[in-house]
Amino acid sequence: MFCVAPPELETKMNITKGGLVLFSANSNSSCMELSKKIAERLGVEMGKVQVYQEPNRETRVQIQESVRGKDVFIIQTVSKDVNTTIMELLIMVYACKTSCAKSIIGVIPYFPYSKQCKMRKRGSIVSKLLASMMCKAGLTHLITMDLHQKEIQGFFNIPVDNLRASPFLLQYIQEEIPDYRNAVIVAKSPASAKRAQSFAERLRLGIAVIHGEAQDAESDLVDGRHSPPMVRSVAAIHPSLEIPMLIPKEKPPITVVGDVGGRIAIIVDDIIDDVDSFLAAAETLKERGAYKIFVMATHGLLSSDAPRLIEESAIDEVMISGSWDQAPHRAPCSMGSLRLLILPARALSPINK
Repeated sequence: MFCVAPPELETKMNITKGGLVLFSANSNSSCMELSKKIAERLGVEMGKVQVYQEPNRETRVQIQESVRGKDVFIIQTVSKDVNTTIMELLIMVYACKTSCAKSIIGVIPYFPYSKQCKMRKRGSIVSKLLASMMCKAGLTHLITMDLHQKEIQGFFNIPVDNLRASPFLLQYIQEEIPDYRNAVIVAKSPASAKRAQSFAERLRLGIAVIHGEAQDAESDLVDGRHSPPMVRSVAAIHPSLEIPMLIPKEKPPITVVGDVGGRIAIIVDDIIDDVDSFLAAAETLKERGAYKIFVMATHGLLSSDAPRLIEESAIDEVMISGSWDQAPHRAPCSMGSLRLLILPARALSPINK
């Protein structure tokens, strides 16, 4: 992600550093940890800022150094308290804007509300609202990683860098799975087949797709395709008007397109939140003869009691990046099957260490 300048450019680099300020939000410990790693890699000191909540739960930000005419980078990783995280970011961006910063770049590894990027019946496109709020607050550039949908970039009227975690996940497969040549990349639903195909092509492995699982988030009832009345005629509109009967879709029995017998199954996706679909996919793969099952994703939200469910399932190991606050999973009682990859570091370390 970042590079070190050669010695002959050191003088020019020092001039650039003089106009750069790196701030870290205060929402969680993983944000501070990531910020320190980035500052150490760049060879700069962290900017001085106070971010705290008052007794009435209002967020207050105090910039403690001049940012006038400087390029400001604000690093913010999302935690379980998503809304507080967002307010911290917006207030910090606005504080830098009113302090006459030259540019304000947000470094947000996981873009919050990215799963709400489509219209659902009488709902709203919340990620569009959040993008507008960030731009209005004063953000001039966004650096994020593996957006849930690439189309989210179009919600912004500022440049957006959508970085990829796949090179590090591919490197993990090649270096940490000795017999990965006997593996098959699995898409847990047809919707994620494109991502699985990309992994399979770069690793030169086969691909398998699980078809027939329930997909509540994409169901017809949610997006409103059953809104017309389920009747053959509507006299209220016109006595002779006939509307054809809508035949509801039926999910076929779960099937696996591809051979997974006697092989390692690697399920790839961008987000692990509610793990029910991953657990069902793992059970299906186990029944079809897969002898080891890995799950790899960029963003490990792991809501509710997901770590416990994973530990009790057929999944052998889950690989995620450090884009989300994993502090709740670092306790000694957490599940040892989860592994955390701090990008762009090459070393891997178990979450519970």
